Amino acid sequence: MPLIAALSIAALASTPPPPPPIVIPAPVDKSPLPLLESADGWPALISWNITDARCNDGALDTAGVKTVLRAMSNRPIRSAAQIIYRFDIDADGRPISIESDGSPGALGQDLPASLAASRFPVGQARTRCTIRYRISAQAVGAAAPPDLLAYTMTPISGPLPKEGWARIRDIGTCAEPPRPRPLLRAFPDFSKIPATPGRKDWSFVLYDTDAKGRPVNLKTFAASGNRELDAAARDAVARSRFTGGVRTQCLYPYRRAPETVSPPPIPDADAFRPQGATCGDDRAWDRKPALIYPAAYRRRAVEGWAVLTYDIAPWGEIGNVKVAAAQPAADFGTQAQRMLLSARAAASPQGWTGCVERVRFQMGTAQDDDDKPDSDDAT
Repeated sequence: MPLIAALSIAALASTPPPPPPIVIPAPVDKSPLPLLESADGWPALISWNITDARCNDGALDTAGVKTVLRAMSNRPIRSAAQIIYRFDIDADGRPISIESDGSPGALGQDLPASLAASRFPVGQARTRCTIRYRISAQAVGAAAPPDLLAYTMTPISGPLPKEGWARIRDIGTCAEPPRPRPLLRAFPDFSKIPATPGRKDWSFVLYDTDAKGRPVNLKTFAASGNRELDAAARDAVARSRFTGGVRTQCLYPYRRAPETVSPPPIPDADAFRPQGATCGDDRAWDRKPALIYPAAYRRRAVEGWAVLTYDIAPWGEIGNVKVAAAQPAADFGTQAQRMLLSARAAASPQGWTGCVERVRFQMGTAQDDDDKPDSDDAT
């Protein structure tokens, strides 16, 4: 009996383990994106609206989230119906580590930038946050004039088409010939008007002119929400003068550049330098990296940075480029990576490994034209 038992145990011990289960990968969805619908036809304004926002500890108040700039399309297009962004919120209320699995394309180019320009309550750091946006389209010919005017302030998809301008000009008689011309165009003192971080402010003043070309019946018709600019814009129109003739419902805009939105502090390069690195801080370039600011973030005056690690071949080619860190959004890392890959270092006998580059994206002193209207014509 003991012998048989021993033989049985030995046989069991020598039996090879069963093969691992076969894992069949999920099929890749190659179906085309759905066709975006516009009930009243095309061209259409494209909007992105928040449908859900939460963090790991509960719902997220979106009162401080910037409105996404509208885009425009002249024809039916295929687009994802929604997109989700992931991020954390630091103790200063700043969204950080913004990223998404997908890309909204040109129609949603302002999505991550608008989120980076947003602010949440200070002192309430939160993690694993998500925000979901859904796309919608509305025909330009059926859109409300304030929405059309808002698009003209930052026309990210090109000029407003004629259908939009026709709808705006239907408001009053100011566009009928002979159109009034400015004899005196007054402007606010923009230095005394607070700027909004991460948002260009604008204000359209609606007014009539009397027989002597003096503005009367002034009011704010469409605006971004800066009340100081609204009041200063009405005052500036009131001080302006035009060629004679009674006109009704004229429009004129004033704009204020956004205040710069600063990123979190950039870490020291040594924190990312691999052990055994041969690359120093100083290097010569045959073709220097050309820093190109991500357009959507420049538009909102959102600054950022990226830390890259890379190697340099003896003949100067840049390789093994990796984004070690980027804030406040992954887009800054992607842009810095493109920039570095376009450069070429000077040749060296042995090449270099473990190089670290810190790339800062900083706004200049003159960000946007506060006091440069599109034209001197009233609409």
